[in-house]
Amino acid sequence: MPSPSSRIANIIPSGKDGWEVHFDAMTRHQAGEDIIMLSVGDHDFDTPSETVEAAVKYVRGGFHHYVQLPGLPRLRAAMAKISTRSTGVATSADQVIATPGGQAALYSAVQATLDPGSHAIVVAPYYATYPGTFRAAGADFTVVETRAEDGFQPRRDAIEAALQPNTRAILINTPNNPTGAIYSRTSLEAIAAVCREYDLWLLSDEVYWTLGGGEYLSPRALPGMAERALVINSMSKSHGMTGWRIGWLTGPADLIGLIISLNLVSTYGLTDFVSRAAIEALENDWGVEKIAATYAERRHVVLDALRGTNGVSVRGSEGGMYVMLDIRAVEPDDEAFAWSLLNTEKVAVMPGSSFGDAAAGCIRISLCQPEEVLREAMARLRRHLATMSDRKAAE
Repeated sequence: MPSPSSRIANIIPSGKDGWEVHFDAMTRHQAGEDIIMLSVGDHDFDTPSETVEAAVKYVRGGFHHYVQLPGLPRLRAAMAKISTRSTGVATSADQVIATPGGQAALYSAVQATLDPGSHAIVVAPYYATYPGTFRAAGADFTVVETRAEDGFQPRRDAIEAALQPNTRAILINTPNNPTGAIYSRTSLEAIAAVCREYDLWLLSDEVYWTLGGGEYLSPRALPGMAERALVINSMSKSHGMTGWRIGWLTGPADLIGLIISLNLVSTYGLTDFVSRAAIEALENDWGVEKIAATYAERRHVVLDALRGTNGVSVRGSEGGMYVMLDIRAVEPDDEAFAWSLLNTEKVAVMPGSSFGDAAAGCIRISLCQPEEVLREAMARLRRHLATMSDRKAAE
């Protein structure tokens, strides 16, 4: 066949990506092996019943047709209201475009701000799709590693050191996947200062905005940032709607207007009945408080179960759906540790290095299991750590 475009061929380079542990564990789990899956961030509970019933109502009501490219007007208004409430920045519907999931919002933001050959900065650890999204735009990027010892907080000097003459944007994620870190006001003010000084776009992935353990601050709310911040959001985590594919992008109205043209030649809008169910979920906050409380309690369960464990330090882990453990004192090779935990104790976790060098020597624990399962998994983890520590002491 003819050669594919380099744009497509280079989105995901070949080679190991660190996810082998998860895929192996999933295969064995589906085959009936007693493995506790703590390696993936998908809710273990269903979408709130009110949202499901709303979707059924609209399917039966004949809402099966095309909708406006930027989203139904009432949907955009509901998203703008949520953005206003959560960030404190007055947001109008023309500053929002509804997208099929947060990833589509991220893709739109990157396509809208970066030309082929331009440059971006990505603060790590980062969500797995970030590099491929920049490659799909033909853009270059530099990864700026945070440090586990700093709680994975970004540092201005490291970001400035990565700037190039063609840098156009910085991408951050807070509350963070995979670390659970919530960027402090000090960290965000420093990043905002860099964006203002060097006239950069800030792409802020805030899909975990309801799952924070402390103050939620969107950098869009900082002085001079509303005109240069694009906020990626989603109903997947906040409203328990991962498979429904509903997200949105908030930014300056003029840029959102241009992104609508991108939507014309890409997704061509959303699903009618799903959009209408999403409107009701947003307007009524269905599931939001319960989901946030569930993950907050699960985080406490995991951290309490690990309290006093020798050789383990908690890094980040203030919000989101994950806990990040620094296990370098026991085993510097996080992938080797994840494999040994899987094979010895039947617990699947993600090696931190799967998300960049910043999290090397750490493991990511997903909180997407009931409390009793998490307690059992932590008992197995503690047993494994004790065995490895004893073995290390005997050497």
